[in-house]
Amino acid sequence: MATRILAINPGSTSTKIALFDDDQEIFGKNLSHSKEELGQFKEIQDQKDFRREMVEKAMAENGYSFEDVDVFVGRGGGLMALIGGTYTVSDLLVEHASKGMTGQHPAQLASQICKDFADKYSKPAFVVNPPDVDELDEISRVTGLKGIYRESHIHSLNQKEIALRYCAKAGKKYEESNLIVCHLGGGISITAHSQGRMIDSNDIIKGSGPMSPTRAGDIPYAKVIELAYSGEYTKKELTNRINKNGGLLDHFGTDDGREIQKMIDAGDKYAKIIYDGMLYQISKYVGAMAVAMKGKVDAIILTGGLSYSDYLVSFVTEYVKWIADIVVMPGEFEMEALAAGALRVVTGVEEAKTYTGVPVWSGFEGER
Repeated sequence: MATRILAINPGSTSTKIALFDDDQEIFGKNLSHSKEELGQFKEIQDQKDFRREMVEKAMAENGYSFEDVDVFVGRGGGLMALIGGTYTVSDLLVEHASKGMTGQHPAQLASQICKDFADKYSKPAFVVNPPDVDELDEISRVTGLKGIYRESHIHSLNQKEIALRYCAKAGKKYEESNLIVCHLGGGISITAHSQGRMIDSNDIIKGSGPMSPTRAGDIPYAKVIELAYSGEYTKKELTNRINKNGGLLDHFGTDDGREIQKMIDAGDKYAKIIYDGMLYQISKYVGAMAVAMKGKVDAIILTGGLSYSDYLVSFVTEYVKWIADIVVMPGEFEMEALAAGALRVVTGVEEAKTYTGVPVWSGFEGER
């Protein structure tokens, strides 16, 4: 008998759900939430019951019973820094998620909703490679200011799934491979996967790396300081301009790469230089991640929505093909990744990890 898995992935304006029999999706739905619906809640944590009831309603309307679900799995979030893997949803994990230990994000609701269902129906619940995964090498954390360190904020769920899928197809072991995975979507993370760990990457939350459709990426810090003291922005407004409304959106009023491509095709020189600049920055970070693995790279993988673009693939390939073979795996596989992580545990391929609440890194030894 197949294992029936319900995957739950809350986002800023929707909650994605998908039902799997083993690794085959049999039902999926994107439950949209209007600004008015979410506006009635003061904090993200207050949305939990509302989103859970939406999941229950969608399952009932489509003729699926919770009694038939064997495993509940969610994206996770709001946890202390941990290594990658599939974690059992424990009371401690739920407690930390409800507090949002590393900041508030709808993803923190996933484990809590899964725990509610798991307790009600006496089934196991897991989270898989949550946003809190931190496997950085110590040397990659260093900055030029004491007490300020580089942190791990990566598209860890999709990054790990893409790496595992590539290795399975190529007949390699993830734990023995060196890969550069480029998640190219609204946010962009370029990550060095070395021997089963994400040892270096840009920071998609605190700000570093290439510009993206919605994020500014690396910009001269003196200019940011000037903007901060210009009197034109509140802290929240400036943060949003850099990290939510930056990049292509700031330049063109759209974060849709297809629209920018149309501008380029129509002969818009400004659109071309800005878009090419983003692709150039992506290429530079691929080179940086190759350095992090001392040039020993088995493959460079392009994934995410932007990698559907032949223009992008061709541009980046010209810059980085000397490093390693380019593999294109377009789209994102978050729901599949959740189901796959749970299935690996259920079938004994992988052992579920226990969340300790102790961060995997808390400072340098001998720090002054």
